[in-house]
This record gives sequence, C-alpha cells and structure tokens, in this order.
Amino acid sequence: MRRRTQRRDGAGTDGWATAEPVQAELARLADPAQAAALQRFFKTGPGEYAEGDRFRGLKTPQVRGVVKRASGLPLAEIARLVESPWHEDRTTGLLVVVRRFEHATEPAVRRELYDFYLAAAKAGRINNWDLVDITAPQIAGGWLRERPERARTLDRLAGSGLLWERRIAVLATLHFIRCGEYGDTLRLAAALLGDPHDLMHKAVGWMLREVGKRDRAALDGFLATHAARMPRTMLRYAIEKHTPAERARWLAAGR
Repeated sequence: MRRRTQRRDGAGTDGWATAEPVQAELARLADPAQAAALQRFFKTGPGEYAEGDRFRGLKTPQVRGVVKRASGLPLAEIARLVESPWHEDRTTGLLVVVRRFEHATEPAVRRELYDFYLAAAKAGRINNWDLVDITAPQIAGGWLRERPERARTLDRLAGSGLLWERRIAVLATLHFIRCGEYGDTLRLAAALLGDPHDLMHKAVGWMLREVGKRDRAALDGFLATHAARMPRTMLRYAIEKHTPAERARWLAAGR
C-alpha cells in the first residue's frame, strides 16, 4: 500500500498529477439528464446570469470525491481546471484551492492561493453563485480576517462591476460572522442596498440573517435604520428566523 505524505501547503503526494485524469474522471461520471436540469437551475440560457455555462451533470458528492484525489495538483494544473468551460471542472479546481488553503501552514502559500483565487474571479472563472458560496468564506474571508487591507479589499470587491466579485465580498464576511465579528457585514449590507441584482439581495439578506442568529440586537438595529430601503428579497431573507408577527411588522416597514 502506498504511503501518503503531506506537504507544507496541505497537498498530498498521491493522487493525480495533471488536470487530464481529473477531467477524464469527471467526464466518466457525467449524466446528460442531470446536466440539463442543472443548466436550467443555474440560469445558463440567453440573457440569464450564467449564460453559456456548461454542465457535465455531476452531483456534489461525486465532485468532492474527485477533489480528494486531485488535492496534490500543482497550481498550474489547478488553473487548467479553473479555466475549463465545464462547471464541474471549475468547481473541482476551486475546491482543491479551498482544501489547500485550509491545510497550508505557511503564510506565503496561503497568500499565493488567495491571489490565485481573486485573479480567477477577476478573469470571470468564478461565475456562478455556487462557486462563490463554497469558496469565498474560506479563502477570501480566511485570508483577510487578520489583514490590514481587509476593509479596503472588501469595499473594492463590493464596488466591482462584476456581480461575482460583489458576492465574494459579502460571502467573505461569513467567516468573520462565525468569529463573532459583524461590522463588515453590516457596513457592506448598507452599501449594497441599491444593488440591482437579485442574487446580491439574497446574499446580503442571508448574511444579515447569519448575524441575527448570533446577535439579534445587531440585526434589529440594522433593520430599524435600513428596512424601509431594503429590497424585498433582502428583507425577507434577513428576517427568516423572526417570529411571524415580527416578520409582518418588518415587512410592513419595508418598501
């Protein structure tokens, strides 16, 4: 039996060494019927937010099984997955980055993975909400939490013209929320009240709800100031854990 060793960047030395066998395995697991359903669910049609995205038709456990065997890929090979036109290939590459980031022990390695991640986002490779949601808290949030550029970087991302960079900014704060830090979430939520996209309304409302699960007073204070200006979807997401009577009161106060 082969011995599995661990490198300082968290990558194992067994498993696949290039992107080709990873993609071959993803192709082998493909399910055309599932792919068609996913393309409808993730809005890949003309004029929709993920127009042109292509799915192989894998379920999440299948992708995560592939990720385990791909965790030793060099960064250049991960980049080949992230640049693929196939959604599951990009998912696999990004989850390998998450795995490596979480296990890395050296700041320089974590910085390299974080820079790789933001570059992929800027290049349009992180181009659907699921890709953001399974990566931003761990990588963007994990790197920025104790960095002096934290607020500046979040504000830059939140002000981006790219929908997915804006969502990364908001989802990154889930890491801070889990650490008991709510200021960035509340600040970004206020700044994004006028965002035009429904996916941002959902993301902001979700993060506000996460704040409220830990500090109800912080959420209600935000609502008292901003409920009248909040998009309806954002408000509904934020108050999901309130009682029916409380939800009715806040919805009546909203726009």
